Amino acid sequence: MRLDGLDIIVTAPPAPGWGGRYWILVKVTTDTGITGWGEVYAAAVGAGAQTAVIRDVFDRHMAGENPENIELMFRRAYSSGFTQRPDPTVMGAFSGLEIACWDILGKHRDRPVHALIGGRMNDRLRAYSYLYPLPHHDPGDFWIRSDLAAESARDLVDRGYTAVKFDPAGPYTIRGGHMPAMRDISRSAEFCRDVRAAVGDRADLLFGTHGQFSTGGAIRLAKAIEPWSPLWYEEPVPPDNPDSMAEVARATSIPVAAGERLTTKAEFAALLRTGAATILQPALGRVGGIWEAKKIAAMAEGWNVQMAPHLYCGPVEWAANIQFAASIPNLLMIETIETPFHAALIKGAISVEGGYVTPPSGPGLGIEVDEELARTHLWSGKSLHLQMQDAPCDYTDENVFEGGAPSVKS
Repeated sequence: MRLDGLDIIVTAPPAPGWGGRYWILVKVTTDTGITGWGEVYAAAVGAGAQTAVIRDVFDRHMAGENPENIELMFRRAYSSGFTQRPDPTVMGAFSGLEIACWDILGKHRDRPVHALIGGRMNDRLRAYSYLYPLPHHDPGDFWIRSDLAAESARDLVDRGYTAVKFDPAGPYTIRGGHMPAMRDISRSAEFCRDVRAAVGDRADLLFGTHGQFSTGGAIRLAKAIEPWSPLWYEEPVPPDNPDSMAEVARATSIPVAAGERLTTKAEFAALLRTGAATILQPALGRVGGIWEAKKIAAMAEGWNVQMAPHLYCGPVEWAANIQFAASIPNLLMIETIETPFHAALIKGAISVEGGYVTPPSGPGLGIEVDEELARTHLWSGKSLHLQMQDAPCDYTDENVFEGGAPSVKS
């Protein structure tokens, strides 16, 4: 069996766009007619440029190869161009293709992917979700009103979720770490207070920041939210400085989580060596794929560190996350996004029931992709999957981070 063909579909979820502006799906076929699906989570270049990179990685390193040879193909891509170092664009392309290879192998053997990478360790996977506006909420107000966040949190917990995530702490800028504005600190404390009051001890609070703060700023904010005992403090400083993140981790009682913007075990090793994070969040469509994530999980196990795979894209990466999560002993929880489009794109094959996900037992990833639906919503814009603002933190007026939602004007 050899890898033979590649198709790429860049599909755009309908408004409100939870999961980003577009999702890059890859369809890989073998010379025996088996089809595998993967998803690329890489957003540093536009969709057209990323598509060209995916084709180059496939043609150069994978076409004609046995899909079993994951390690060989990874080393080819990782070393390409005399690099042998993490490259988020190339490794993002490889990640989606690698996921598709595992889908092929599972279908070829009529076994779920988790059965091929260590077996079924976990029968139920604890799930969490971001807080999103409810139908009657004003989307513009939602991101700065703690009472609306509390109502959304109560809704999730009433549906069985035992952890909720929110990010009220200000702008997502290109400028590196900044000192949070005092009103951002106050709002963050208000969100923690009101969400905790809404859910009590039925759920954990997950506090996101997306690498926004300077070391001192992150420590200052941590002190303000500590009274409500969040389960984690996500990426408090930019991801390129594990030493700074370790300094924050030593200064707060809140466990630090990080990893959504990192790729390969090389970058995760730095988090473990420095003690920067006790919860790792690889995005399987960027980190190097399922096999690389397994290596990271094994490294983390040796440091008594838990895994919480990241998701801010489509349901094919979610399916890969679930297969990975089912197979590891140090799983904390998995991220989920529930929209009608997510569900329809995989024909309802996976769902959250009572706050947990049951790993599918069907072959491969355990999903069937609705290719016609994906092609009905092709992306035609110029924006990136996610974008950061040029403007610095505003110390006079409001700073608003819209939870990763594409604004109407973009």
